Amino acid sequence: MEKVRCLIIGSGPAGYTAAIYTGRANLSPVLYEGIQPGGQLTTTTEVENFPGYPDGVNGQEMMEDIRRQAERFGVDIRAAIATKCDLSERPYKFWFDNGDEVEAETVIICTGATAKYLGLSDETKYAGMGVSACATCDGFFYRKKVVAVVGGGDTACEEANYLAGLAKKVYLIVRKNYLRASQIMQDRVMSNPKIEVLFEHNATGLYGEEGVEGVHLVKRKGEADESHYDLPIDGFFLAIGHKPNSDIFKPWVKTDETGYIKLEGNTQSTGIPGVFAAGDVADPTYRQGVVAASAGCKAAIEAERYLTENNL
Repeated sequence: MEKVRCLIIGSGPAGYTAAIYTGRANLSPVLYEGIQPGGQLTTTTEVENFPGYPDGVNGQEMMEDIRRQAERFGVDIRAAIATKCDLSERPYKFWFDNGDEVEAETVIICTGATAKYLGLSDETKYAGMGVSACATCDGFFYRKKVVAVVGGGDTACEEANYLAGLAKKVYLIVRKNYLRASQIMQDRVMSNPKIEVLFEHNATGLYGEEGVEGVHLVKRKGEADESHYDLPIDGFFLAIGHKPNSDIFKPWVKTDETGYIKLEGNTQSTGIPGVFAAGDVADPTYRQGVVAASAGCKAAIEAERYLTENNL
């Protein structure tokens, strides 16, 4: 097995920032980019809320910039996906889908989270053209426009309220005949004049020439009075949750009921000595690029200290 001092699993703002810091600290880090090189931001067309880009930047371009910065400090970046690991004792062992086998003294997990989608082919077709899974990332582009949010939980209500501060009109598409959100979130939605809740509705598809122009809806699906109609909208926001990419680590690290890795106190430590986590895989709350980058920085500093304190 190949031996490394610092192994970073996953890219995105957390992984690449951890790579920049560990590279500058001469830890000779090895980073495996994983299933989505550059992370979720590569699916966002315009990023306007990341410091250092006053005119905004394409998400793909921004992640390429951060990747190049990591390479400048000698980080060994590899294209492969971790398929199995053993965190029972140090050095920690990892196996990858390209046949690589690596032993690491420290590990920084930055595998991110994947937004849940309805599974409609149109969601892929209109990705970056009216379909989004992050209101705080993309809501700004829908000022004074009409948008729809899919979901009935706290996240959906929170996103609907956020978008109502920007958009002209917000439709909340809810599959059930009630909201699952906490009472305070329900009250905020129901009392907001800009939000209209469409109970017992399912989105079956999207339509539009150059981007999303509307959504195909079915009301009271499967019932005697089932009806179909089209609703004109400019943006379609998914708010049915995220799935943290933590499955291969679950036998070893603590996770919450959704799968987010639990951290110790105000650190990036997973509780396993020398194993840290950063970014969306360990962040159910903020899920922002700049927050992930700062967590990657913290994890890198903690990894460096761990190696120093243990004479590794």
